Amino acid sequence: MTETPWLYHYPASMPCTIDPSRYSSLIHFMEEAFAKYQNLPMCENMGKVLTYDTVDKLSKYFAAYIQQHTNLIAGSHVAIQLPNLLQYPIAILGLLRAGCIVVNINPQYTPDEMSYQFKDANVRAIIVLENFAHKLVEILPNTSIQTIIITKVGDMIGSIKGRLLNFTIKHIKKLVPAYNLPQAIAFKEVLTKGQQALFRPVALQSSDTAFLQYTGGTTGIPKGALISHGNITANLQQLESSMQLILKEGIERTIIPLPLYHIFGLSSLFAMFKMGAKCSLITNPRDIPRLVKALHKNKPTCLIGINTLLEKLLANAQFRNLDFSALKLTFSGGMKTQEHIKNQWECLTGRKPMEGYGLTESSPAVSTDVVDRRHQMPLPSTWVIIVNEQGKVVPYGTAGELLIKGPQVIRAYWQKPLETEQAFVNGWFKTGDIAIMDANGCMAIVDRKKDMINISGFNVYPNEIEHVLIGHPKVLEVGAIGVKDITLKEAIKVFIVKKDATLTAEEIIAYCRQKLVRYKVPKYVEFCNSLPKSPIGKVLRKLLKK
Repeated sequence: MTETPWLYHYPASMPCTIDPSRYSSLIHFMEEAFAKYQNLPMCENMGKVLTYDTVDKLSKYFAAYIQQHTNLIAGSHVAIQLPNLLQYPIAILGLLRAGCIVVNINPQYTPDEMSYQFKDANVRAIIVLENFAHKLVEILPNTSIQTIIITKVGDMIGSIKGRLLNFTIKHIKKLVPAYNLPQAIAFKEVLTKGQQALFRPVALQSSDTAFLQYTGGTTGIPKGALISHGNITANLQQLESSMQLILKEGIERTIIPLPLYHIFGLSSLFAMFKMGAKCSLITNPRDIPRLVKALHKNKPTCLIGINTLLEKLLANAQFRNLDFSALKLTFSGGMKTQEHIKNQWECLTGRKPMEGYGLTESSPAVSTDVVDRRHQMPLPSTWVIIVNEQGKVVPYGTAGELLIKGPQVIRAYWQKPLETEQAFVNGWFKTGDIAIMDANGCMAIVDRKKDMINISGFNVYPNEIEHVLIGHPKVLEVGAIGVKDITLKEAIKVFIVKKDATLTAEEIIAYCRQKLVRYKVPKYVEFCNSLPKSPIGKVLRKLLKK
């Protein structure tokens, strides 16, 4: 494959490369932050604040318990199935300090989904919220799990407030289904016993696996990306170079509504720790009124979000009345942020959201528009090329598949050699995303390769159709896919959630005919009450196709 990769040259104030060997592990990275910011607030949830020094100590207690009171060893796979709580960073750092590999699990998973992931990852232990423990009971005999640590929502909030919160959730709101796990130990007891145990630091290397992070990828079958300590620390250095253009060390207040079990939320948390920021963790981001109250109380200088969340906030009257004078940065990722959302956000807050592109396999960030607000630029030490179906580099301005290289890119999938081989070509990772790049290295992500629709030989990208239709005043949400029609060729079908009940399919077709060339106009229109979405709000086209 002939290749002319681009490494974008940033302004003199930023490095164009990073040193991947600077940190031996993620724990080395965190110990630097602990020492530098020890007395500063680190994490906040439901009004309870933990300092860097406190999280440092608590995570060591957690690690000591794992080492001295379980049969887990360095390299053991341990699942965390929690929403955003103070327990999450304590557990993650404790497990990594003990040399374990963290397997993040969506708390909303069904027992079948849990069973598949636990067995595939050979999970030996789990930290789970009691609200979901009943699902674990159902599948436990079919797993290798021996150690179970159960926590309650209010465990780290404080004795009086925490007990009241736990009582309300279990006995008044009835949100804890009955379960029977007599072998389980309470999270708070783990910390108590760990404080009395001996913690033995584990010698970690950058090549050691830190996270077994599951992703659907291009096949839709979950597979575990082996994300190393070096992958994460490299990506954090890459992100730091752009964040430092806007944020200052030791003074920032960040709101993180994104789930920490998702790679974007997880990476955002560590990136903020690198800056010595205070991170407010939002347990239920779907509760917009409560999120708005948290924004009012904390007056964040930085907000991490996605298009769906920004759209919901913009629709909230209380949010629109907030004081945004402290807000320096809104960073959006996980899915493409629609232009009209960016414009509305800038009009309201005075600052346009900055956007990043990435994948689980790149730990996760590949590029951002922080430097050039109009285009995505590859992060330092990140190489990109765009190729056609034959693997040849395409001319500038021509759409093709984006291939990447960099210290943040994983080396393999867990126990899937064929998928690993198919994902790489000559050392380049095939992202499965269609992109365009100009002669200056400026990128634009067009769409997923697998979602591309072929209409009589013309390539049509669903993103373009969705971008047009979301501008219709009666459309709330839209998803576009390709389907087989009676001629056995592909046709375009759109699924629409109405903003106005009077909207008709004829209006949609007429609107598209005004905005799009003829072959891009949808042939089929289906109205629905909601669209299937991922945990972070991305429309799942594969489910629309089903």
